Amino acid sequence: MAPLLQVDVLVKHYQGGGAFTRKQAVVKAVDGVSFAIAPGETLGLVGESGSGKSTVGRAVLRLEVPTEGTVRFEGTDLATLKAGELRELRKRMQIVFQDPFASLNPRRTIGASVAEGIEIHKLVPKNEIRERVAELLEEVGLDAALARKYPHEFSGGQRQRIGIARALAVEPSFIVCDEPVSALDVSVQAQVLNLLLDLRDARELSYLFIAHDVALVRQIAHRIAVMYLGTIVEIGPARTVIDAPRHPYTQALVSAVPEPDPTKGTSRIILAGDPPSPSNPPPGCPFVTRCFHPRKDSRCIAERPRLRLVEGRDVACHYAESA
Repeated sequence: MAPLLQVDVLVKHYQGGGAFTRKQAVVKAVDGVSFAIAPGETLGLVGESGSGKSTVGRAVLRLEVPTEGTVRFEGTDLATLKAGELRELRKRMQIVFQDPFASLNPRRTIGASVAEGIEIHKLVPKNEIRERVAELLEEVGLDAALARKYPHEFSGGQRQRIGIARALAVEPSFIVCDEPVSALDVSVQAQVLNLLLDLRDARELSYLFIAHDVALVRQIAHRIAVMYLGTIVEIGPARTVIDAPRHPYTQALVSAVPEPDPTKGTSRIILAGDPPSPSNPPPGCPFVTRCFHPRKDSRCIAERPRLRLVEGRDVACHYAESA
C-alpha cells in the first residue's frame, strides 16, 4: 500500500544569534528526518522539549517552509504546489494544537470557528452550514446548542473537542495532533484520547501524534519514532520500541514511565546534563554527551550513526545490538 504521507530527509534550520554578536548561528531544529505514514495509521513522535517534534509537524503541513527535503502527500510534492493548489490540498491535512484556547478566536462563537473551514472551501450550501456544525459538535461529544457560546465559557477538555471538530469540518484524511492532551487533566486526557481513537476508526484517519509522554503515545500509535536533537534515533512498531528499546535515549524515556504494580521494581535512568545546543550539535552521535552505553567510545564522538534495522526496528546507534 502506498503511503499517505512520505517525508524524506526533512531539514529545518533557523538563523539565530544574540543581541551582542554579529555572527548568525544556524539553529538545526530538524536535521534530516524521514518517515512514512500509511492510510489509517498513527505514527507517534516522541521526545523531550526542544527535540524538534512540533517543527516536524508544522513543516509537514507547510506551516513552516522546510530548508531541505521533500514532503509528499498522496504522492504530491507539496513544494511544487502553488498557493491555490496548496490551499485546496489543506482540506485533506489538518492540525489539532496543544493549546485549544490560544487556537480559538475569543471574539467568535465556537459555531463560527467550526464553520470557518466549511465556508472557505464551500463544502456545503450556506443554508446547511448550521446543521453541519451541529453534527460536528455532537460527533466530538458536545451539545449542538453550545455553538452560540464563546471559547472562555468552556473547560480545557471541551475547548480541545472544539478544536478537533474544527479540524474535522473540512473532511481531512490526515491530522497532525501536536501534543493535543498535554495541557489537560489526566482524566480528561483519557477522554480526548479515546475520542481521537474512535474518530480514527470511524473516519479512517491517519495521525501524526506528537507528545513527550511515551506511555500516552503507546495507547494510540501503531508505530513510534523517537526524536532527539532534531533527528530520529529509533523508529518501529510501538510494542517493539516500548517493550524492548534499543537506543539508550529511548531506554531512558521508557524508564520514566510509572509502573502501576508496586510489587515490581523499577530502574529509572536519570540522564546527566542537558541536551546540546541545536546550533552547535556534536559532530558524531547527537546523544553522545549524555549517553550511558557501556560501549560508548571514540567512534560515537566522531561518527554520526545512521538508522539501521536492529531486531524489528530502525535504530541510530553504533552498538544497538548490545544495548
